[in-house]
Amino acid sequence: MKRLKITAMRYSLLFFVFVLLFTFSYGKEKWKPDRDFVKAKVVKVVDGDTIVVSMPKTTFNNRKTLKNLRFNLRLIGIDTPESKPNRRAKIQSKETDKDVKTIVKLGKKAKAFTKNLVKGYRYVFLEFDLQPQDRYGRLLAYVWLPDGRMLNKEIICNGYAYPLTIPPNIKYKDQFLKCFHYARENKLGLWR
Repeated sequence: MKRLKITAMRYSLLFFVFVLLFTFSYGKEKWKPDRDFVKAKVVKVVDGDTIVVSMPKTTFNNRKTLKNLRFNLRLIGIDTPESKPNRRAKIQSKETDKDVKTIVKLGKKAKAFTKNLVKGYRYVFLEFDLQPQDRYGRLLAYVWLPDGRMLNKEIICNGYAYPLTIPPNIKYKDQFLKCFHYARENKLGLWR
């Protein structure tokens, strides 16, 4: 009798585990990047809103093909505090009424957050808007993680960036603004 109860409990447990696994895996499709996205490897995180990427091969405007190049990439639509004392940190200091030391401290937190988000992924996917480069030669892109989350959006939604809309790259501006307000109201990230 005791053996029968143990066997019945084992089968019940196995059935329960099977149902749980089936429930959590059923209907969940793996995220696939759009065919226009460019596969790239994150080489380095420079700042909370700037990374260095290398691309095996990409074509711009269906004409120019580039191979094995490294680019500084500026995340479109967001602006994080500077992580080093520089001219831009001084400007941010005047805009926010915080001293440069505080700006740099907040910038280092934003940089650490960005670094933590990209850590562990071999590749990311770049989505370009209307203008693929800025006047400094940096790529401008929305960066998608392999799990389907957008890096730009994750940073601003978690309170580590301000919205920065520079036309013509405005595709996700409304989402970024909504995330910014949510993060400030809920005291997330730098707003704690």
